Amino acid sequence: MKKQNVRTLSLILCMFSYLLVGAAVFDTLESESENSRRRVLEQKRNEMKKKYRFSEDDYREIERVVLQAEPHRAGRQWKFAGSFYFAITVITTIGYGHAAPGTDAGKVFCMFYAVLGIPLTLVMFQSLGERMNTFVRYLLHKMKQCLGCRCTEVSMENMVLVGFLSCIGTLCVGAAAFSHFEGWSFFHAYYYCFITLTTIGFGDFVALQKKEDLQEKTPYVAFSFMYILVGLTVIGAFLNLVVLRFLTMNTEDERRDAQERASLKRDRGEQSRGSHRERNRSNAVHSRSHSTLLLPMEEGTSRTNLIASPAEDQLRQRIEMGKRWLKKKYI
Repeated sequence: MKKQNVRTLSLILCMFSYLLVGAAVFDTLESESENSRRRVLEQKRNEMKKKYRFSEDDYREIERVVLQAEPHRAGRQWKFAGSFYFAITVITTIGYGHAAPGTDAGKVFCMFYAVLGIPLTLVMFQSLGERMNTFVRYLLHKMKQCLGCRCTEVSMENMVLVGFLSCIGTLCVGAAAFSHFEGWSFFHAYYYCFITLTTIGFGDFVALQKKEDLQEKTPYVAFSFMYILVGLTVIGAFLNLVVLRFLTMNTEDERRDAQERASLKRDRGEQSRGSHRERNRSNAVHSRSHSTLLLPMEEGTSRTNLIASPAEDQLRQRIEMGKRWLKKKYI
């Protein structure tokens, strides 16, 4: 089996194993906490129903109103700033879920907008990532020259390390900024940045959702938009390095397999030509053995003694018998 096929099969098995491990860990970590929250929520609901004398239908109606009011707690979402924020979450596939089109026309346009915008965004981030990696490689090369390193060539390991550190730095800068502006803890802000820049976008933490932030805090809005776009570029550059490393491994395996196949084919061809020459040589010797036998030359002579083969003797005898029969009949 080819090494590429083995690697692909191994990756599939690793992915499913990773999913099973993740499911088991999340089940262990979150299941009990979910049950506790459900019990607390049920207790609160019973207390409210008892205190305000809500019926079950009234309580469900209140729940529905609260859920519908959730997207509007930050003010108008569909002014230009909010619409721009939503467009970013669509084409980058972050999809927080903090806002969604309410009209059928808006939903139709959103689908067409995503079909064109998502590939365009992916190509743009890939191109920016490649340019960024080229610039970083140039800087590392110059840095090694300035430091007087013997080897000034920038290896793939150097690039991956720099890319990883760049990702960590980008996440830390964003965590510090959003922790200040949103009032989150540093851990929750770091979690928000990670979920955003990996385009997971759960929506449990969303920036710019305080009352009227989108309309009143223009510098913070501009910073948030730029951070998302620049951060996605940095993450994309790092992922380009990882994918490039994997593709390089596949290319090396394919080239090695091609060389092995060519070498095997060449060896078979040489073996076939050798056996063909051997057959020709044996056929030639065999044909000579049917006609004459070569004996060593007599001492003091310069010619080779030839002894006729049995088949040749029989042919000569038949010719002599035919001649004698003709003489008897006609003479």
